[in-house]
Amino acid sequence: MEEKSLSNLKARKTPDEIIELIVVIMLGITALLTAWGSWIGSLHGGNQATSYTTSNNLASEGNSEYNAGVQQMNQDMLLWNDISDMQMEISFALTGGDDATVDKVCYQLFYKLDENLTERMAEAIGWNYILSEEEVSAPVSTILTWMESDEAYASPFFNEEYVAGYFETANDLLTQSQEALESGKKANANGDAFGLVTVIYSVVLFLLGIVSSFNSTKNKIAVVAISLVAFLFATVYMFTIPMPTGFNIASFFAHG
Repeated sequence: MEEKSLSNLKARKTPDEIIELIVVIMLGITALLTAWGSWIGSLHGGNQATSYTTSNNLASEGNSEYNAGVQQMNQDMLLWNDISDMQMEISFALTGGDDATVDKVCYQLFYKLDENLTERMAEAIGWNYILSEEEVSAPVSTILTWMESDEAYASPFFNEEYVAGYFETANDLLTQSQEALESGKKANANGDAFGLVTVIYSVVLFLLGIVSSFNSTKNKIAVVAISLVAFLFATVYMFTIPMPTGFNIASFFAHG
């Protein structure tokens, strides 16, 4: 009986021993979660840097395309002014019966249209971008037939949709740039959130590290309780933060 009672006493753990066991377990788990939070936060930081770089590159390309669109539009507007002047000259020559001038200006206008029009502008003013053999062999007739249509006299630059087409590529790139910027901001916010989690875990590690310095069991329990509350708060908060875009832990173990 005495041996059994002695073994029971040895089997029972004192409150300090129980606290010490809890502290050891919490230290291990907190250390692991701290490392996890730091790693995921760094991945968010990498996504942030990538998104910001992508945003800057897209913005640069978008601005370049915008400038190219402005340049192309200005060239087409100058071309349209020349076309309008020639159309007016042809109309006056037709009214005055000046066939020589009609033929001359029709030839000039034919080759100006054939050599300088973009496909978009040709479509907007009703000109065949790819001419048939018959049209090429009869420039005067081709011009006069074209001038009979209403599209030949309607400036495409009064059409907002047509003008917007010059900046379609630029606007698409700038939109992508803004989306990449917003993605970078989200990654930055998520990275900061994981940083806060690791700070809280660091506080937990500090509190757990000083538990043994207290002589009073009550004080030890109080410190462990505070540590546990902080640990639970940080853990719950961490699981509410989105993981990095495209995160797949299996990919980090892939080879080749």
